[in-house]
Amino acid sequence: MKTFTATPADIDKKWILIDAEGVVLGRLASIIAMRLRGKHKPSFTPHMDMGDNVIVINADKIQLTGKKRDDKIYYRHTGHPGGIKQNTARDILEGKFPERVVEKAVQRMLPGNKLSRQLMTNLRVYAGAEHKQEAQSPEVLDVKSMNSKNTRS
Repeated sequence: MKTFTATPADIDKKWILIDAEGVVLGRLASIIAMRLRGKHKPSFTPHMDMGDNVIVINADKIQLTGKKRDDKIYYRHTGHPGGIKQNTARDILEGKFPERVVEKAVQRMLPGNKLSRQLMTNLRVYAGAEHKQEAQSPEVLDVKSMNSKNTRS
């Protein structure tokens, strides 16, 4: 018995559409990271880009459990001494780019290497219900019905 290793000819990429309205952020991010990485496929190979292309819509209507909307802090640094900046999740979600909360959650669930930076190019996140990938005819993945804990009212 030989170990199977996928080649670029074996890779079959699909387009997945996920509606993030009312879905808990961490649960959504783990499902997206699994789909981007390709771990849901039986032909998974760790060093290859096996995953699907994922489109996330309604990222501004994501849910956070507990008091995370006010207590979760996102840090960034300007590169200058003393240049650390911070924003809460509420500030980002109500700001100009609310899709960054989903992007950061998914990015931090992927391994920190060149492959994960390549995988992040397969993720497209939109704040509203409109997206630009209608031509790819993505199949809808209903995250809400996967588990009752995935949603929060």
